[in-house]
Amino acid sequence: MAEGTPQRFGLGRAMRIKQSRDFARLRREGQRLANGCIVANWQRLPEDAHSRLGVITSGKIGNAVVRSRARRLLREVFRVHQHELAQPVDLVLVARQSLVKKGFETVEKDFLTTLRKAGLLK
Repeated sequence: MAEGTPQRFGLGRAMRIKQSRDFARLRREGQRLANGCIVANWQRLPEDAHSRLGVITSGKIGNAVVRSRARRLLREVFRVHQHELAQPVDLVLVARQSLVKKGFETVEKDFLTTLRKAGLLK
């Protein structure tokens, strides 16, 4: 990559948790931490695996437009900071009602604080 060109971080289909059995496994076997506008469920993976993200937005937080915005915010925060994880994890982020009124910077701060408390950052 050329000097001065920003590094691009993707969040492709293989990096997303989509199946309900994976969400259920994380809820059952994983660890949980609530902080600010985010609830995080995670399970550490072997070193040779890739981190994956799942996002849950309940109908309680608002209509479809509000839920979609919340999902985009959470996916973007993960996408930007995915390479700061100490090891690969399956991570499910649950949006709380308070996320609706927050901007990217605040959501990012809550995300990083949550991961730091969980011991998932480098």
